[in-house]
Amino acid sequence: MTQYVVGVDFGTLSGRALLVRASDGHEVATAVHEYRHGSVERTLPATGAPLPPHWALQIPSDWIDVLRHAVPAVLAGVDPADVVGIATDFTACTFLPVLADGTPLCSLPDLAGVPHAYPKLWKHHAAQGQADRINELAASRGESWLPRYGGKLSSEWQLAKALQVLQEAPDVYARAERFVEAADWIVWRLAGVETRNACTAGYKGVLPSKEYLAALDERFADWSSKVDGPLWPLGGRAGSLTAEAAAWTGLPEGIAVAVGNVDAHVTAPAARAVSPGQLVAIMGTSTCHVMSGAGLADVPGMCGVVQDGIIPGLWGYEAGQSGVGDIFGWFVETQLQGGLSHERLTELAAAQRPGQHGLVALDWHNGNRSVLVDHGLSGVIVGQTLATRPQDVYRALVEATAFGTRTIIEALESSGVPVVEFIAAGGLLKNRFLMQIYADVLRRPISVIGSEQGPALGSAMHAAVAAGIYPDIRAAAAAMGKVQRDAYLPDLAAAEIYERLYQEYRTLHDYFGRGGNDVLHRLRALREEVSR
Repeated sequence: MTQYVVGVDFGTLSGRALLVRASDGHEVATAVHEYRHGSVERTLPATGAPLPPHWALQIPSDWIDVLRHAVPAVLAGVDPADVVGIATDFTACTFLPVLADGTPLCSLPDLAGVPHAYPKLWKHHAAQGQADRINELAASRGESWLPRYGGKLSSEWQLAKALQVLQEAPDVYARAERFVEAADWIVWRLAGVETRNACTAGYKGVLPSKEYLAALDERFADWSSKVDGPLWPLGGRAGSLTAEAAAWTGLPEGIAVAVGNVDAHVTAPAARAVSPGQLVAIMGTSTCHVMSGAGLADVPGMCGVVQDGIIPGLWGYEAGQSGVGDIFGWFVETQLQGGLSHERLTELAAAQRPGQHGLVALDWHNGNRSVLVDHGLSGVIVGQTLATRPQDVYRALVEATAFGTRTIIEALESSGVPVVEFIAAGGLLKNRFLMQIYADVLRRPISVIGSEQGPALGSAMHAAVAAGIYPDIRAAAAAMGKVQRDAYLPDLAAAEIYERLYQEYRTLHDYFGRGGNDVLHRLRALREEVSR
């Protein structure tokens, strides 16, 4: 009997299901379901009330709709009885308050109009004030966990978001019997079991001491009781598919449900990146950089360093850029108002030589996740003249994101964590122009994942482990993973020009991001002051 597994990737705007043959990773069918509400950033759907700046929420029913629509769609043409497991991955930190049985607070009639009752999407950046306080207090107390997160905890992570709920909506905080990552909530709905996966818990869910929490806010001292619990290993079996979930998906009741995972981290084994030094960059609306190392090192600006966080037996390092594809989309949609397409801009920009546009940009349009860990920063473009054309700016923005990735690699290597291979995954792989710029800026070959569905494939591989087909994720990666080694090689002449541009980028990076001039923060504060 041919055995199949299903991987479901829950993204920012949609969810994707992938049916995979377990023996060799052959991708049989895929289906996408767009979230009806998308990323909720401007108004609350239940009331139409405007949301404050920097908010980003989601609606849990949208996630269930993915199970109802995308999963059944991939089963056409196969016998569902041949499917032996399902696994899911999620954006993170995407975090929601729930009752003890997992009911989201936002689904309660009296809380439907309260924004803090909803899941906060990964790119919710309105908790920067709380993050600043968390970091200041941790540094002053010499908290031992702070270096594991590069010296600064992000406003995107659990602690800052939860503290924001407590301080701005204490009634919601009190009503919440649990706070849970969406990665674990969806497994709860599939298997009927509350779990806490080692990946999201380690990278996004710092659990400081009760004394530290009380020093932040005396009402916060009970925080650990709302999130604690045993950690479940990646690839482990969380439980069996419930009758309710079987009815949603069309899958057999009782098949294996794997422990949840993060969309970026689950992609690493899909690209056969299971050894120390193989960095995988999942490049899309944002970019997440994940890699495993043989040992523990404190790396400035990391999002986290977690033992067994990606591959068992290794230390998993995570860094990231909060805006990449989103920056290109912003430029096309708002600055050009659709006057030129991405394809046309790429064609025009590719006709230029490196340095020909005379520009350098900072890729902080959605803040900086690594290595500065500051979502109060904003984008900068230097060198514009009356002769500057749209394709010039577009190319400069692409180059800026490549420069941002290089700062992350240099932070790792200067801290004693060598990067021996750079592997690209994600939707931006389709842009060969962009990928060549990255090879030239990084001055190293770039390998690419052999699948357009990296996270969903990685989830399917974990489903195969949970179902007992493979003993561990390394074995699953060897049989089911896909990668094309050295798909892009650096052009040495272009690399020399980019070396000079990168030094200009670093000068601006440190000037605007490390205290040389705090103008970006002052402008943000002024904007928020007059917008009230």
